[in-house]
Amino acid sequence: MGYNFSDDFLIKENSKFEIKKHNTSYKGNINKDEAKQLLEIENEKLRVLQEKLYADGSQSLLIILQAMDAAGKDSLIEHVFGGVNPQGCEVTSFKTPSSKEYSHDFLWRQYHALPEKGKIGIFNRSHYESVLVCKVHPEYNLSEKVWKDVKQFDKKFWENRYESIRNFEKHLANNGTKIIKIFLNVSKEEQKQRFLDRINEGDKNWKFSSGDITERGFWDDYMKAYEQVINETSTASAPWFVIPADQKWFSRVAAIQIIIDKLDEMNLQYPKLSENEKNGLAESKAKLESEK
Repeated sequence: MGYNFSDDFLIKENSKFEIKKHNTSYKGNINKDEAKQLLEIENEKLRVLQEKLYADGSQSLLIILQAMDAAGKDSLIEHVFGGVNPQGCEVTSFKTPSSKEYSHDFLWRQYHALPEKGKIGIFNRSHYESVLVCKVHPEYNLSEKVWKDVKQFDKKFWENRYESIRNFEKHLANNGTKIIKIFLNVSKEEQKQRFLDRINEGDKNWKFSSGDITERGFWDDYMKAYEQVINETSTASAPWFVIPADQKWFSRVAAIQIIIDKLDEMNLQYPKLSENEKNGLAESKAKLESEK
């Protein structure tokens, strides 16, 4: 089909990203039926590449998903990664930090969820909550017990947080972890419709929380926070991709192509056997074939 979305949604370092210029309903030159067919093809490519990543065992892949509520993170994970070997892929959802997590620095809990060499790790929300939710609601930072007043969260405070994140991700990249950061860019109008669907459809009621409406009231603040965080932390070694998310079928094919492209860049190799190992295989084959 000839589609390739990786370059379309990459936010290059120092590119002065403006969220209002990114169309949330963009679909390219592909329709829903074509996207469904393409997703099946790409699912098989991803399955093979994941197996290769596991066999190679020298690198890992970390995928960070961030979005407003109802943007489709969960369904994207299900449709993109549903066919991979679960032994080589782990999803971690980061919710409000526990008291133990608050007793450490804001990056501590992410370290415990990082993928091992040969595996894929998916962060459903991440350390970025500390410069998104906590930027919109700075009082949440007081739970870390280091600061006494929201007035302490000045420009320098946020600059230090962005720097910590950049350094954290650079360290991971320098030590064999490929990082892909995806922001599912959904419109306020589409979020409204998805919230209404959750309220109107009984089997979706469990997905809805009255707190979602409260947070929706801070939409403009969140857009400003996302814009700044993407500008501050999209780097060559840990780039952000801003994917239109009003059409879930489109965001899925765009995401899987980005992931496949990045896995291809890792130059993964199946292990090569030594001569002794090859001889051992030949001997094992001969024994098996000689069995009655």
